[in-house]
Amino acid sequence: MLWTSWLVLLLCWGTTSGEQQADESDGTPAKARADPPRQRSPPPVEPLDFGFVPAAVYDTHAYYEPGPIGILFHMVHAFLYAIQPNPFPKDMIVKVIQQNMGGIKIEEWRKPDNVVLLLQWIYYEVGFLTCATIGIMFVVLIPIIGMCFCVCRCCENCGGEMHQRQRKNADCQRGFYTASLVATSIFIILGVLIAYAANHNVTIQIKSTRRLINTNLRDLKTFANNTPAQVEYLTAQYTTAKNKVLSDLDNIGPLLGGRIHSQLEKEVVPSLDTALRMAGAMRETKEALENVSSSLEVLQEETAKLQASLSGERASLSNTLSDPACTNGAVSHTCNTIRSTLSQLGINADFSELPDVSHALANVNTVLKTDLSNIVQKGYSSFNDTPKLVHEQTKNIVSGVKGMLDKIGTEINSFSKMFPVEASLVNFTIFLNQGQKNIESYYPQVDQLDFYRWIGCVAALCMVVLVLAFNTLGLLCGACGYDKQATPTTRGCLSNTGGNLLMAGVGFSFIFVWVLMAIVTTLFVVGGNVEKLICEPLANRQLFKIIDTPFLVHPAKKNFLPGMLFQNPNIDLTLGSLYRDCHENNGLYHSLQLETMFNINSFLNRTVYNKDLAKVFESVQVDLQDIMLLEQAGRDNLMNFANSGVGEIDYEAYLAEVNKGVTLVDLLSFSTDLEAQADQLPRGALENALKGHASSIRQIHRDQVVPIQQAMSTLSQSIKQLQRMSNNLPVKVTNILSAIDAAEYLITHNASHVVKRETKGYTQSLEGYFKQYTEWVKNSLTAEVAQCKPISNIVDSMEIVACSFIVDSVNTFWFGLGGCCILLIPSIIFSVKLAKYYRRMDTEDVFEE
Repeated sequence: MLWTSWLVLLLCWGTTSGEQQADESDGTPAKARADPPRQRSPPPVEPLDFGFVPAAVYDTHAYYEPGPIGILFHMVHAFLYAIQPNPFPKDMIVKVIQQNMGGIKIEEWRKPDNVVLLLQWIYYEVGFLTCATIGIMFVVLIPIIGMCFCVCRCCENCGGEMHQRQRKNADCQRGFYTASLVATSIFIILGVLIAYAANHNVTIQIKSTRRLINTNLRDLKTFANNTPAQVEYLTAQYTTAKNKVLSDLDNIGPLLGGRIHSQLEKEVVPSLDTALRMAGAMRETKEALENVSSSLEVLQEETAKLQASLSGERASLSNTLSDPACTNGAVSHTCNTIRSTLSQLGINADFSELPDVSHALANVNTVLKTDLSNIVQKGYSSFNDTPKLVHEQTKNIVSGVKGMLDKIGTEINSFSKMFPVEASLVNFTIFLNQGQKNIESYYPQVDQLDFYRWIGCVAALCMVVLVLAFNTLGLLCGACGYDKQATPTTRGCLSNTGGNLLMAGVGFSFIFVWVLMAIVTTLFVVGGNVEKLICEPLANRQLFKIIDTPFLVHPAKKNFLPGMLFQNPNIDLTLGSLYRDCHENNGLYHSLQLETMFNINSFLNRTVYNKDLAKVFESVQVDLQDIMLLEQAGRDNLMNFANSGVGEIDYEAYLAEVNKGVTLVDLLSFSTDLEAQADQLPRGALENALKGHASSIRQIHRDQVVPIQQAMSTLSQSIKQLQRMSNNLPVKVTNILSAIDAAEYLITHNASHVVKRETKGYTQSLEGYFKQYTEWVKNSLTAEVAQCKPISNIVDSMEIVACSFIVDSVNTFWFGLGGCCILLIPSIIFSVKLAKYYRRMDTEDVFEE
């Protein structure tokens, strides 16, 4: 068909943007003296926003709710299930089709396989065959019985004798026959109403059929008009992935260079940090040496002054103790005690013999003339220029990749223009419009045929209504004209008319009932089998399983549908799968499995992310040999600092002196004891003199000892700091230089595998954008592009029209009419029996009193 070819062609165009399968190769890093950076997983690819594919809005709602008449439909379905409870004979029908039972000759029916199939079919149809046989017997026997009944009546048999015998229970029999006929007539009326409702439902649903046809055709037009825009949107969204890739290419320095920098900085930055800390240690060493030198000068000067002060005070105190007052007994003991402690008034720490640090200080000052911090900062700056270096060295590659991306976009657009989509769209739209006009041209004929059908069904029902009219009038006239006092020969005219009307109903029943039963039997056999063999399996999708049976139509053709559409019956495409996918509103590309007809991967490998593009990225080479972490001046500076003599200072001698006390005795305690001893002496000049000496000693402690203690504390801190910093200083410098050498070796000799690995991660991120695009296109083709809901709607609409509108109504019609036909038999019997009680008899029984 034209529209099928157009759909395949249209979706073929959409396959230009399927899923990409790009090959990847891993690089093996070379060994280096320094351990290479640890492997890490590439960073997640930033998700791209491709927007939403323009969605098609379909108008058809292929769902039918019959309303109150649905109760009648369920009654008919229950009746058919009672007649035919066997499951759908899928295997039997398949065998019949495969063996071409329709073409079998008469002599071939004797074959065992065909006999078995025939018996199976008879077993399956036994319910319908039984009912059809009963209906045929009804059609055949009723006219015969009617003729015999008429002949018997003419011979005054079968109630034809105009004589009624008098019985005691006559009133009871008349009431029973009347009630039975009324009940029978009521049920017949219900059957007529059921049949009329089904007949009228068909006429009403004709308008709904037109609505379904119009909405289905409109949905097909929407499908045809919207699909090219959807495919064009898929193609245009290549620009989104392309622009993101171009953005990452423009930022290749921060992205790729930053990744390389991040991997190398684990080795480089710590080595530079240690060198920078050593530069700070140099300045701290200079400050400590300056503190030691100044503190030592202060201590040497102040201890000399303190020694002189203590010597003068000791001599003065000795002269005081030479006073004649000290010769008395009690006083002399105190004076002797004080005199024995005079030797304690002297200094303890001697800083005059400590070595000078001026030589080491001079060396450190010489070292600091070279700004090591600035040199290290140059190393930081050189290493941090890695992104810029990558950007400069990949300019040509980036420009080449941009050109290839533009070429890919051009190829995609050129490929999409190879297909005459617009022309196919115009032809398909013309086909739909012409088809709609042709269908609408049949509407008047359909209406006329439906009118004739409606008239015919009403005429059939009128036959039953005519019988009902005679029965009803007969009952009314008979009941109203009946007189209990009248004898059978003296009954009134109205009563007699009622009996005649009942007999007229009997006559018309014999005339019409076999014709109606013939109609019922025909509709029952056809409609019942259509319901059980087509509508019911179509509703539960069993019918699709028959059509989708492999090798059904030909032993060499596996599947029927792809063989009809694509002339390739080996494609695993079935009508059931196509319906399910379209019912879920998936894309026609996925539903028709067009990926089996077109090699999408070959086109993608040649366009979206091809091998040439991958080779360009594989050729990325970044040379980092120009990076210098530490200049030779910095190395010399570190070595000079290690040889500055800071580590040769006699720190133990310094610490030994600063750990001593300033004086031999605590002057404050000495002065306190002196005052206490002076208080033991008699009041007088000696006591006052000793207290004056105690005050002088306190003054010496406050003015001289305390400053010396502060200077000693400063010296102690500086010495300890110098001792800590100079501990294994040459080893520390050597380790720093070794770490820097290892980092430089890593950069110059072992960075190639880092560059290769990070370049691979960078290209994988670029490839990830294309994969996102191709995956998005694949998902869009599967679920959003050319959504084939109209196709399943057509199937559902056909099921609704054929089964729900027509077959269910036809089955309900024969169900109601068939009930009327069956009930006309007891109606005949009751009417004949009851007419005896209303008609005027020629003779009657006479009883003498």
